[in-house]
Amino acid sequence: MHLSPLLAASQNPLPSLIIFMLIPVAMYFLLIRPQRRRQRETAALQSAIEVGDEIMTTSGVYGFITSFDGDIAWLEIDDNVQIRIARQAIQRKVDTAKGETAVPTDDGSKAKQTKIDDVITTTDATND
Repeated sequence: MHLSPLLAASQNPLPSLIIFMLIPVAMYFLLIRPQRRRQRETAALQSAIEVGDEIMTTSGVYGFITSFDGDIAWLEIDDNVQIRIARQAIQRKVDTAKGETAVPTDDGSKAKQTKIDDVITTTDATND
């Protein structure tokens, strides 16, 4: 009696067992290990940030660290404008040597005007 190759392979469970054992090993090396490495790098970066460093938050806000209060960092995003952020919200340190810093293009020659100033100016002009 001659057995087909499929029937012969189904009688030996070792190849299927090896494949099922390789799946978790592959998941570890492809998913879990790189994620843990990224978490360690992020934690090291967040603990290495010091006052005066320029950073970018996870939401894309650039600013300079002015102080720390436990797990809260104070971030200066403009002159005399500071916000509180969680230390975990720091995504990366901006490398000013590479020119990554966000520099305003305004040279100070034009007066800063906001929409509120426009409304006040137009209402003052109509009230005169």
